[in-house]
Amino acid sequence: MKAGFRILLFVAALGFLICSRQPVQAQCAQCAATVETNTQSGGNAAKGLNNGILFLLGAPYLAAGILGYIWYKKYRRKNVDISMRKEKLHLN
Repeated sequence: MKAGFRILLFVAALGFLICSRQPVQAQCAQCAATVETNTQSGGNAAKGLNNGILFLLGAPYLAAGILGYIWYKKYRRKNVDISMRKEKLHLN
């Protein structure tokens, strides 16, 4: 009963989140206005802002990849002897 209640609660919360979504702006109003004005006057602030967003997007994936590589190198088995029997297996 407890597990069923948790699942029901999770599904209800997820349903409320999906039904109550609203469009959002990715930047604050001041940043958006500054970038728009800078772009109209020939500046390149938008390019720098986009590069910063891409850097922030890629940083967690890079960190996870580095940790995964370290874990793989540290915990993989080395010099494992796999000895198989020479006789055939009879499964019947």
